[in-house]
Amino acid sequence: MHTAKMAEYGFDRIVYGYTRFRTGTTLGDLQDALILTNHDPAYVEHFVGDGAYYQGPMVAWAAENVGACSWRMIQEMAMSGKLSPGEMEVVALNQRLDVTAGYTVSFHDVSLRAKGATGLTARRGLTQDDVDEIWEKHGEDLELANKVMHLKVTQLPHTTGQRRPLTARQREVLEWVADGKTIQDTATIMGLNPATIEKHLRLARETLDVDTTAQAILKASSQNQFFLIER
Repeated sequence: MHTAKMAEYGFDRIVYGYTRFRTGTTLGDLQDALILTNHDPAYVEHFVGDGAYYQGPMVAWAAENVGACSWRMIQEMAMSGKLSPGEMEVVALNQRLDVTAGYTVSFHDVSLRAKGATGLTARRGLTQDDVDEIWEKHGEDLELANKVMHLKVTQLPHTTGQRRPLTARQREVLEWVADGKTIQDTATIMGLNPATIEKHLRLARETLDVDTTAQAILKASSQNQFFLIER
């Protein structure tokens, strides 16, 4: 629904990113981030897969700001010589793959370790002047729609970076431990023996690719994997 609505305004390609594992200097491990996009696979391969986004000018802006920003800023920075060589490479990549005009919306979050943003790419043939005119007329509605999308997406369960999802048993064991139950308590509640509980915890850690149960609880919680209703 969201991509269809954005296309009505002229933005037919979107890349959305969200992480709860931001550090003081980086946006964290890509494997721990949620990234959704309808861009062409060729663009996703280079911009996301090859890590070009690390040096994207609008990604840098989004990491430090909240609100909406025209991609005209890139043009102005390039003309004034304020883009680094790495940023210039990203600009060249975007131009080569027709990602040349658009807007970026960066979202507010109560946690300093969380950051979400979306890049709205205008359809081929539209200039940045056209985009800025669209935003002048409809910017408030566009920004609101993207904020609603962000709030909804962050509440949905996902399994980013995992080789496979948690099983129902693994998730239930983590839920009880997260509630403060001991291994013995959990075994009694679930009608299993402590060794089986330990096994489920070990498999959950492996599935989530973490070293400790505390890390497993944090990651499962950040992915909204707890308290799911089984179909």
